[in-house]
Amino acid sequence: MTGILEEYWQAYLWSDGPHLSGLAMTLWLLILSVVIGFLLAVPLSVARVSRNPLIRIPVWFYTYVFRGTPLYIQLLFFYTGVYSLHVIRTQDFLNAFFRDGFNCTVLAFGLNTCAYMTEIFAGSLRATAHGEVEAAKAYGMTRFTFYRRILLPSALRRALPFFSNEVILMLHSTSVAFTATVPDLLKIARDVNSATYASFTAFGIAGVLYAGSAFFLIWLFRRGELRWLAYLKPQTH
Repeated sequence: MTGILEEYWQAYLWSDGPHLSGLAMTLWLLILSVVIGFLLAVPLSVARVSRNPLIRIPVWFYTYVFRGTPLYIQLLFFYTGVYSLHVIRTQDFLNAFFRDGFNCTVLAFGLNTCAYMTEIFAGSLRATAHGEVEAAKAYGMTRFTFYRRILLPSALRRALPFFSNEVILMLHSTSVAFTATVPDLLKIARDVNSATYASFTAFGIAGVLYAGSAFFLIWLFRRGELRWLAYLKPQTH
């Protein structure tokens, strides 16, 4: 194990040449996917709870499809399926975008986690106490101001524990990125295993790095919950 660490530690942790690889690539994929998913999920969650079926049903269909199919299939769809279309290959921008495995991976991961986040946030919006709604109306807030200052901040705080679970699951899901030739942590482990035939050590190191990253995220979200959800705790006198 010591010999493998000395020879491949840089590939596991940071880079294997001029590009990111290993843990750094895995975390970069996670950050991009979560940020994209979050930015899309907030407005989509509002649309998901809309009373207008023309707004609500398309969002429901999107979340149904992406939550109902494996992430691995979605990645293959964007990486190999979409690029096989003639209209994609004949457009310079689309051809360049879908030819890059990293772009396809981020797109698939972002849309997948967005679907789960949309349902998480939508559920939190539905669970908003009716008193908060009545109080906003009593203050004469417009609908936009109500969503911006009352509903969304309150719902996002309550959704934090479920959001943290989705982020951890997304971290684990990045392990399929090697399918699109992205040098993530699992791909490095597979390469090390092929070069050394030390399967236990090669994949064991990857497992330790995944677990360490997950525990760090759990600690981080726990700190956030203690800060932003403190008002939900029973008050002591």
